Amino acid sequence: MTTTLDEAPLSREAMEAFWLPFTANRQFKANPRIFTGARGMYYSTAEGRQVMDAMAGLWCVNAGHAAPRIADAIKRQAGALDYVSSFGMSHPLAFTLATRITAMAPQGIDHIFFVNSGSEAVDTALKIARAYHQARGDGRRTRLIGRAKGYHGMGFGGLSVAGIARHRRDFGPLLGDVDHLPHTHHPEHNAFSRGRPAWGAHLADELEALCQIHDASTIAAVIVEPVTGSGGVLPPPVGYLERLREICDRHGILLIFDEVITGFGRIGAPFAANAFGVTPDIITCAKGMTNGAVPMGGVLVHRRVHDAFMEGAPEAVELMHGYTYSAHPLACAAGLAALDTYQEEGLFARCADISPVWEAAAHALQGKPHVVDIRNIGLLAAIELAPRPGAAGERGAAVLRHCIDKDILIRAAGDTLVLSPPLIISDAEIERLFGTIAEALSGLN
Repeated sequence: MTTTLDEAPLSREAMEAFWLPFTANRQFKANPRIFTGARGMYYSTAEGRQVMDAMAGLWCVNAGHAAPRIADAIKRQAGALDYVSSFGMSHPLAFTLATRITAMAPQGIDHIFFVNSGSEAVDTALKIARAYHQARGDGRRTRLIGRAKGYHGMGFGGLSVAGIARHRRDFGPLLGDVDHLPHTHHPEHNAFSRGRPAWGAHLADELEALCQIHDASTIAAVIVEPVTGSGGVLPPPVGYLERLREICDRHGILLIFDEVITGFGRIGAPFAANAFGVTPDIITCAKGMTNGAVPMGGVLVHRRVHDAFMEGAPEAVELMHGYTYSAHPLACAAGLAALDTYQEEGLFARCADISPVWEAAAHALQGKPHVVDIRNIGLLAAIELAPRPGAAGERGAAVLRHCIDKDILIRAAGDTLVLSPPLIISDAEIERLFGTIAEALSGLN
């Protein structure tokens, strides 16, 4: 007998087989939060509640849930060509999607390698970076540089260059030949910045210090999120990314932007690289690529990186890497429909237009109890709270519970509230969201 989502039994026994990711499973299964549908800005529950999604799923549902064009494209593709490998073969939509995405990227970035997630995109980008130097006869360049507070997925490569200690702690030893830049979060200098903080460009010069320690000729790549996401929504200081680009150019180091979150309109442009006017050598993307409807990711590369692999015999495999589901037909159909939706609804421009409303509403929380910093850029925001003495994370958890009780879904990373709504959010929904957070803050001890 087929069980539909709405009919599925949710006793503790029925839930036991599923080991949920990033979840306190025993606590969750004692009091589960289950959604049975979604449309636009809202999830729905079996009890009929409509819950505002202030996180765009997981930073990914940029056009809102159940976008009709995307759903229809997936259905049509499933009935026409459900699967074909891209190992020595492929299908037309893969080439069309590759052309569409590279046309949105900064000039010179004109090839894409398809993967299935942000984590795979990062690991692929790191492999490409090392293999690029090998292809050029510079095999000494193996070292990878990440950044504190950075999040780059959960593969071993991504964990190695990431800078969130709790994510890394249980899985070592990780990759060797890795070092980290310091983060840019210094509230004593840049608290309550609106958009990019004015202070902090000089922190990029720490890359020069790492070059002195390791010798620049051993460094393959530097990877950063243009806007740190899971580490607390940290926009780059004015001039910071430009300085990283300059240092990498001087020393022959590849610069990788992890745009899994910032890609596809999140800060009002196709990519943060477009918005900030800084062109990296490699861009990773995922999430909004298909509006979250089908898992997919990609690694965009500059033509000089791609062309370095094309110097050998034409019958040889240039990059010994790939995945069973690279350029999956359903994912490609969803990706093309997502791009059509973003274009037809003008969502990237809409994000830019509504960002001042978002910014004003976020910063109106300054002065509320326990608020020590507010950060925003595009339709991203973080509200950082002072931790309760001896109970770090409890204030953030209390605000999250209050919002859920009021039918609004946010995230709490410890005592930092993180917000990333679909780009279709309205002025009234912005007012409701931040008004509800203000209520919660007023009741905190």
